[in-house]
Amino acid sequence: MKKVVVLLAVAFAFILAGCNTVRGFGQDVQKVGDKIEDKAKK
Repeated sequence: MKKVVVLLAVAFAFILAGCNTVRGFGQDVQKVGDKIEDKAKK
């Protein structure tokens, strides 16, 4: 559980640092969601 929380926190930090527009933010959130979904399937 701690690993998931840390992963989410790191991903959120990258999202905030990496996006310049609302559209970019949405794309970044989608990518993070995809990664979390992939981890959950494993």
